Amino acid sequence: METADRPPLPPFTLETATQKARLAEDAWNSRDPARVALAYTADSEWRNRAEFIKGRAEIEAFLTRKWERELDYRLIKEIWAFHENRIAVRFAYEWHDDSGNWFRSYGNENWEFDAHGLMRRRIASINDAPIIEAERKFHWPLGRRPDDHPELSALGL
Repeated sequence: METADRPPLPPFTLETATQKARLAEDAWNSRDPARVALAYTADSEWRNRAEFIKGRAEIEAFLTRKWERELDYRLIKEIWAFHENRIAVRFAYEWHDDSGNWFRSYGNENWEFDAHGLMRRRIASINDAPIIEAERKFHWPLGRRPDDHPELSALGL
């Protein structure tokens, strides 16, 4: 049974929902599947595009495949709405494939958390748009987005 708290905990305020979204962004920008999986319940359920994933082992396997394909991945998440133990975010990430083709992927996620702050459900809808390298907007070094880097709204996304 999972009992370790992963703050911030629900019910969320604007401040804590925003903090939770940034913590998720930071973890995903690490591109470390094991680190990311720890933010989810052991039996977490995902819908990612048309793929259905259950549990941390499947989350790790999915993210490993993802980041083997989506190279130089950089992500920004922005809070959209929140209520009690649920948060909705919109996001964009940029990446390229092994042929050097660049993409910006846009999406929305609905998150549901348990009382310990672990995500038990993630529903993601994502669309990929081809871009040329000159259209990229995410230029920070791989890893955590710098605090002074513009968010999605400031970038016109």
